[in-house]
Amino acid sequence: AVGALFSAVTSFLIFLSSRGEHLADILFWIMGGLGRATWLSTYILAPVVGIGTAVVFFFARDLNALSTGEEGAFHLGVNPNILSRWMLLATTVLTASAVAMAGTIGFIGLVIPHAVRLITGPNHRTLIPISAVVGACFLVWADLAARTIVTPAELPVGVITAFLGAPFFLYLLKTKGAKL
Repeated sequence: AVGALFSAVTSFLIFLSSRGEHLADILFWIMGGLGRATWLSTYILAPVVGIGTAVVFFFARDLNALSTGEEGAFHLGVNPNILSRWMLLATTVLTASAVAMAGTIGFIGLVIPHAVRLITGPNHRTLIPISAVVGACFLVWADLAARTIVTPAELPVGVITAFLGAPFFLYLLKTKGAKL
């Protein structure tokens, strides 16, 4: 019901702006893209992303402990409640920064870490940085594809990531199921 409500609001806004200059801006935020990112916004968001990333790296060992379950983490000296709050704060800041820069680009943050985990294993001290690098490389590749597939027009990069990410995520759900 909540999704339907927000979908209706989005559709209404698109309808209102279909005659105006804001349609491109709305579509950018819905489907995401790197075409509107600027160096100024990069400089502004870099410290925020740096701090958020540092927090996540700082707690990588504790995330490994939490992989054993809350009780197991507690017996390993990790307070699951405090860890969850820090991770919620850090991931919210990182996600908000990414959306502020490029709009909503689906499936990179959802699929890439799981794909990397299949290759590197579950150790968060390696999983987090490798996922960041692979995710960035995948985004650059998807952006290149979005800019060249229908030249001279530019597809939203979110279309490319959804076409590739959704089938892979369904594959993961089918093969890994509850382990995700």
